[in-house]
Amino acid sequence: MDLEKQPQQPVAPAGPGPAGIRASDADRDRIADILREAMAEGRLTAEEHAERVDLVYRAKTVGELEPLVQDLPATGGTASQAASPYGYGREGAAGPAENLVAVFSGSTRRGRWRVGGRTNAFALFGSVELDLTEALFGQRLTVVNATSIFGSVEIRVPENISLRGSGTGIFGNFEVDTLESADPEAPVVVVNGYSVFGSVEAKPKRGKLIANLHRQLRKHLGN
Repeated sequence: MDLEKQPQQPVAPAGPGPAGIRASDADRDRIADILREAMAEGRLTAEEHAERVDLVYRAKTVGELEPLVQDLPATGGTASQAASPYGYGREGAAGPAENLVAVFSGSTRRGRWRVGGRTNAFALFGSVELDLTEALFGQRLTVVNATSIFGSVEIRVPENISLRGSGTGIFGNFEVDTLESADPEAPVVVVNGYSVFGSVEAKPKRGKLIANLHRQLRKHLGN
């Protein structure tokens, strides 16, 4: 028996699937946080973490990000929260984070600009310099998430704000010179993160005027 052929209906072209959507900064931050917790829990070695984080910041689409955490739990449990190096919370004000990435290179941010609530600094066999001494703070809390693997992250803040931090050095150095401003309404910069065979350093920087006065005084005394 012959079957009557039905005319084919035109099919509208489909848009890109979820995997083909361009990755946002928030997407990369989410994957980087999962990788960070996985390393703290011992699920990833330092080498595996470094390799995957490098791919995170090179990824262009969501489809490139998801395979990097396919074998890891999406969120940590109570134990992972207790072991987390973030003592003051990860998030600053709402809005996109600024990313400073140095992979076998250097990245510098200095001068006068309006700093956001959250900055991610990542150094892999490279160096990141973040100088906030001339920055304009649009919010009271600014969080810097710093990660250094065989590299260095150097953060400088003005002396009239509060500087706090919490982190871990794994065969490396994590150092935050805590500073509390006399002004209770002064901006607060919190530095979180860790270093692996590298260094993370956050310190207040003496203002240019004060530095010049000290230099002139030493010159006058002949030192």
